[in-house]
Amino acid sequence: MKKAYIYFENGTFLEAKSFGAGKTEVGEIVFNTSMTGYQEIMSDPSYAGQFVTFTMPEIGNVGVNDEDMESRAAWAKGMIVRNYQKRCSNFRAEDSLENFLKKYDIMGLCDVDTRYITKMLRDEGSMMMIASTEISDQEELAKLLSESPRIEEINYIEQVSTKEPYIHTSSVYDPRAYKYEEAPKPKAKIVAIDFGVKRNILNELTAVGIEVEVVPNTFDADALIARYEEKEIDGVFLSNGPGDPLVLKEEQEKIKKLIAAKIPMFGICLGHQLLSISHGYDTFKLKFGHHGGNHPVKNIQTGMVEITAQNHNYNVPDSITEIAEVTHINLFDDTVEGLKYKNEPVFSVQHHPEASPGPKESRYIFQEFFKLLRR
Repeated sequence: MKKAYIYFENGTFLEAKSFGAGKTEVGEIVFNTSMTGYQEIMSDPSYAGQFVTFTMPEIGNVGVNDEDMESRAAWAKGMIVRNYQKRCSNFRAEDSLENFLKKYDIMGLCDVDTRYITKMLRDEGSMMMIASTEISDQEELAKLLSESPRIEEINYIEQVSTKEPYIHTSSVYDPRAYKYEEAPKPKAKIVAIDFGVKRNILNELTAVGIEVEVVPNTFDADALIARYEEKEIDGVFLSNGPGDPLVLKEEQEKIKKLIAAKIPMFGICLGHQLLSISHGYDTFKLKFGHHGGNHPVKNIQTGMVEITAQNHNYNVPDSITEIAEVTHINLFDDTVEGLKYKNEPVFSVQHHPEASPGPKESRYIFQEFFKLLRR
């Protein structure tokens, strides 16, 4: 393995080894507490622009396969792990994590004290960093990092969103049968706005009986309103995605039009945040964000606690209760996790109810969307 060098904006400098693409890359550093699902994480478009530090110490042992891809590529800037297992052993493995990262030109850094990095981020918050297999000089790395744009200055949606509309037909994958479940005959149709949508979100939508047409982030709001009024579609889904939602000015203006037209809407993660901003309630950045597959969320309506998958650095403000009912809260820090807007056919959640590597107790949310469309 080549040597690699990491420099954080707080001045911390670490040496590592490289098992992915050899290059120099700048991004935001976050940590993820998931114990499984590293391929889902790396292929989740919401991680575009970020390096992911895994708190799980052994990574790579189950390899990778085509079925666990959450999008058409891997989007994170890189992954940082304690121990990389070069030799994978799993009956579903089709290739190694190392080859996967090199295929998508993603950095892989190992032999690093990930506990130290995690504690640093918990104390100081998410920050920018630079990693390189080409440059070892600390001062040169610091200079390059200071001259690079920050993640909140870049619109990553333009990179990850689909360029052409398409119909999504796959349903939920059943790992026991090694095939996708057969989707029921659609009884409602929606347009899903792709800000960086995960494949399994689309799978869950089709699994409850919804026909899903996916369109780019450059969608025409007036055209969607016309299609809704002509009963060609029953609603709109706003997907997850990367970066700071406050950057997406054009998307916010379009969503305001959809809200005014009273179109039934459901948003997840970035879609949840954009709905808040479009209603006049700007998001704020969390200290180190929520990234993992083991976050407890309380459903206020039922009193049940759901273990959820999460990936976000930004959150909706508590003041939004002026126009919306809070349906879910995060039990780690009491932040808003779900909203149902008053006098509007609109609701959203901050967590990921599709939750591929974790429990399935939040899947009912897709059924709730189906019921809203049918009403």
